[in-house]
Amino acid sequence: MHVVRLCLCAGWPLRLSTVASLMALAQGAAAQTGAAAPPALPDVTVRSTLVQSPLDYTPAAVTIVDGDRLRDRQWQVNLSEGLSGTPGLLLQNRQNYAQDLQLSIRGHGARSTFGVRGVQIFVDGIPSTMPDGQGQTSNIDLQSVERIEVLRGPYSALYGNASGGVINAYTERGEGRPRVDSSFAMGSNGQKRLGLKAQGEQGGVGYVVSASRFLTDGFRPQSAADKNQFNARLDTDPGDSSHLMLVANHVNVDAQDPGGVTPADWRANPRATAQGPLDFNTRKNMRQTQVGLAYDFRVDAANALRLMVYAGQRHITQYQSTPVAAQKPATSAGGVIDLGRDYGGMDLRWAHDAQLADAPLNLVLGLAANVVEEDRQGYNNFLGKQLGVMGALRRDERNTLNNADPYLQASWAFAPRWKLDAGLRWSNVKFVSRDHYIVPGNGDDSGSTRFRRWLPMLSLQHALNAATQVYASVGGGMETPTFNEISYRPGGLPGLNFGLQPATSTSAEIGLRQRIAGDVLRGQWTAALFHTDTKNEIVAADNTGGRATYRNAGRTRRQGAELATQLQLARQWQLNAALTVLDAKLRDGICDSKGSCVPAGKRIAGTARTQAAIGLDWRPHDDWRIGADWRHVSAIAANDSNSAQAPGYGVLALSTGYTRQWGPWKLNAFARIDNLADKKYVGSVIVNEGNGRYYEAAPGRQWMAGMSLGYQF
Repeated sequence: MHVVRLCLCAGWPLRLSTVASLMALAQGAAAQTGAAAPPALPDVTVRSTLVQSPLDYTPAAVTIVDGDRLRDRQWQVNLSEGLSGTPGLLLQNRQNYAQDLQLSIRGHGARSTFGVRGVQIFVDGIPSTMPDGQGQTSNIDLQSVERIEVLRGPYSALYGNASGGVINAYTERGEGRPRVDSSFAMGSNGQKRLGLKAQGEQGGVGYVVSASRFLTDGFRPQSAADKNQFNARLDTDPGDSSHLMLVANHVNVDAQDPGGVTPADWRANPRATAQGPLDFNTRKNMRQTQVGLAYDFRVDAANALRLMVYAGQRHITQYQSTPVAAQKPATSAGGVIDLGRDYGGMDLRWAHDAQLADAPLNLVLGLAANVVEEDRQGYNNFLGKQLGVMGALRRDERNTLNNADPYLQASWAFAPRWKLDAGLRWSNVKFVSRDHYIVPGNGDDSGSTRFRRWLPMLSLQHALNAATQVYASVGGGMETPTFNEISYRPGGLPGLNFGLQPATSTSAEIGLRQRIAGDVLRGQWTAALFHTDTKNEIVAADNTGGRATYRNAGRTRRQGAELATQLQLARQWQLNAALTVLDAKLRDGICDSKGSCVPAGKRIAGTARTQAAIGLDWRPHDDWRIGADWRHVSAIAANDSNSAQAPGYGVLALSTGYTRQWGPWKLNAFARIDNLADKKYVGSVIVNEGNGRYYEAAPGRQWMAGMSLGYQF
């Protein structure tokens, strides 16, 4: 089922009655067709809360999207395809594969101009977020993912360096008879995708092996990309009380970088690309390989142990459009980044089931430790008059990141309808940099710093009845600057920006979750109110030539509401809807390195006040499915002063799919049209871009079609 967004703001007179009307129409249509009652709701266990619990009894805002829904009638390349309707999550495809997706949860991470900040990302329990809080999503293989969980709010404190939330992706486990699936899709702007997946179980070993390649010419000049991905998972049970899982993945991305354009250039031509990226042939190559091993052992009926270890390598070469003149000072780091990372870590966890006052008590005690060794070089992006080539060395440093965080979570069902959850984590992140580029005018910029904080979490849950749960939670968060964010100092000063402090926050949330299990209508709906106060908010100070600097902005406040529903209307109709209202503002005024000041009360850059989604799927026959998706995002502030705002937009997509089984063969054909009305809109913004090139345009009307063919041995 796909999800759609509708704006509930001024200028769009749609209200919650619209959702109710759509539900009534769908229910009426189902009744007219004489459809049978919808199937029983599946029981789903949430894994992201450490002490696992059924979704209905989870005292946190969490959304689970299964892999079949993520893949159905989609490219299977970007998380934005299947998660963009998740409440609280602003996830937009930048149409720029050199910079990853623009992702924020409840306004956390909105400042990021590339990669992910303020949100922890895990794949099969292995962190895709480094100890400094910088993450990326490009290694998530949607072709083989079993589910994705999006956890929001105070519970994320138990994962350490993340204020906004956690995204957990889990690969399918190979089971049953061997099966092979091949897929092909093509669409607008030269997009093509090839995929191959094998899965099954043989000799007590379950396996899933997946490989894919995605190519695009890009919507704008200088935006072509080539992404190759491989993912594998092996499972086996060495003994009656143990389980072993091995995962490995590799991703290689070659992508051009079109950068942003000014609002005036975008209005004149949405396909425009500034001259700088063209002159310097801005581009990025990223290669990453990692492996992980998880071992689970059931000691006895009350105790279990889990050990996860992982290691990986990542290399990035990026050519930026930094002007030649800006690279003349001795303190310049050049216009080419050459970055290599070796990283690894472990998570050791003990789970214990006990009784306290004759009530069940579940305990989890663990230690998470991670280390990153980084070699970073910078070079000029020119040789003589030739631009876009690697020139003289301008930066050379060895950076080390590490953390060792003990954590504890307890869940106590102290009364028949009551449950108390509590957790505590000691977050401890250390940065060390050793400068090896010391020349006249550029001295030794070596240094180190450490950030520490206790991160508590407390949640109380009450069952109003068997189908309705309410909860309230509170927690503390810490978001450190990343190494990329301390790489440059505002105002062109030399050295690392070790004066940048972590943002600390206190979050509170109240929520309600209710299951609906009628004869005609089945599903669930959820609601949450949230409030977060943050000190030393990290914001972009400047962003020029692909180089961003950051500063602390004093106090900020994020508060709002989330609503979501997933409903099965008889057997043929399925409805998903989500609404997020976010009030994210500066509580203190801030001034940049040039003396320009922004008063308190301005919206935090990169955030939207409202976003909403509605999607309706119709299955007139077991072989056919037809869907309509509508999504809307209100205006997004592009800079701290809010003088530039990307206009709000609403877009409609239609899709269809056909599945047919012939003995061991299974055919799945699909097609979709995105942005059916060919709306002109800004897909994402580059926060505080120094030249005013804030906008990254989204494509107009786009089509895609494809098919997959599977064989079961």
